[in-house]
Amino acid sequence: MKAKRIIAVLLTLCTLTSLCAVFAEGQHESRAVIGADLTDAQVQSIYDVFGVKRGDVTEMTITNADEREYLEGYVDASLIGTKSISCVYIQVLDDGKGLDVTTNHITWCAPEMYVNALATAGITDAKVIVAAPFDVSGTAALTGVFKAYEDITGEKLDESAKLAGTQELAVTSDLASEIGSKDSTAIVNELKGILDETKEMSDSELRGKIAEIAKEYNTTLTDKQTNQLVSLCRSMEKMDTSELLERVNEAKQTLQKMADAKTKAVGFIAKVQQVVTSIADFFQTIIDHFKK
Repeated sequence: MKAKRIIAVLLTLCTLTSLCAVFAEGQHESRAVIGADLTDAQVQSIYDVFGVKRGDVTEMTITNADEREYLEGYVDASLIGTKSISCVYIQVLDDGKGLDVTTNHITWCAPEMYVNALATAGITDAKVIVAAPFDVSGTAALTGVFKAYEDITGEKLDESAKLAGTQELAVTSDLASEIGSKDSTAIVNELKGILDETKEMSDSELRGKIAEIAKEYNTTLTDKQTNQLVSLCRSMEKMDTSELLERVNEAKQTLQKMADAKTKAVGFIAKVQQVVTSIADFFQTIIDHFKK
């Protein structure tokens, strides 16, 4: 009887532990950050993209003035615009879960660019959806993520880290238009890994190092692009470089998972196409047979 009671108690504890884990898993806080210049119909379309019913999540608003606080000086004024359109859904995840970033109607910033920029800013575990009701650059989205993340956690992100993250998004996006998002993020990540060295370099020496790294990716950067990277390095050197490197490594793991998922998706689509082609060929053979 005593053994049965012990087993019953243990089973009860296991059940409670499981229930607590499930409850905790479902209790990740989230926010929807909506551009201030959207119509009600546009806002509803954004919630459809988020897969969330309006009212089921705390809603915040972002203005063009909020966006300009971090973007001016780093992003071309034409890309900032005069209205706040980009919207963000963010759900903070448990430590070690990594970043899950998707985009909709975002033309200038790829998901991997957001992953790197968010990691630089100090956000490494979150689900993020960046969306707009029509095509926009997406450069302003980070401001919304920062605002929502700080509201959820009750903690302020380091200002220099936020500025560096915003600058990084602008630089990698600009580079991506010439060399692709994969290489642009890879070059920036390499520079993040040697910030302790770049601190001791003159601007001229740093430009030479940047040219060496670019050569590894079979590309030659313009003076403007090189200067942008020099400026970005100088901004990131003001941060805790060892902590930044740790976040870079976490971001790389996330990027690898994204790349693996993309490869699997492409492989699956290719197999589906093969099956469809085979079926079409089969029916075409039958049709040709009866025609004869």
